[in-house]
Amino acid sequence: MSQLRPFHLAIPVHDLNACRTFYKETLGLSEGRSSDHWVDFDFFGHQLVIHYKAKDSSKEVSNPVDGKEVPIPHFGIVLDMDTFKHFSEELKAKNINFIIEPYIRFEGQIGEQATMFFKDPCGNALEFKAFKNINQLFSS
Repeated sequence: MSQLRPFHLAIPVHDLNACRTFYKETLGLSEGRSSDHWVDFDFFGHQLVIHYKAKDSSKEVSNPVDGKEVPIPHFGIVLDMDTFKHFSEELKAKNINFIIEPYIRFEGQIGEQATMFFKDPCGNALEFKAFKNINQLFSS
């Protein structure tokens, strides 16, 4: 596996203030630079930027996975299992409206992982996951 480097991800939001509050207060991310049109966040060591974009009327799309409807598109991060467990409990305590509640996929198999999905206030779908064995991240 190559050396991992921080990534940069920019996403559109139609309500900059609501998302700024969500990412800071609900997810607990540290805010970096900002303007009246965008805000940087430390997304678990990576750079997430929310950019204002007027709301559009795009239809929501999902794909079936494990009998659950996974939103397309979505983004997220792979955490270590302890961080995932702690973070998912914090989100439950904050009454996050999960699209897919935290659960274990591929239990007892190669690639066993915890995963959860929810949306930000502007409808951007987020997935957080953690692998029982991080070395199986790309295993098939």
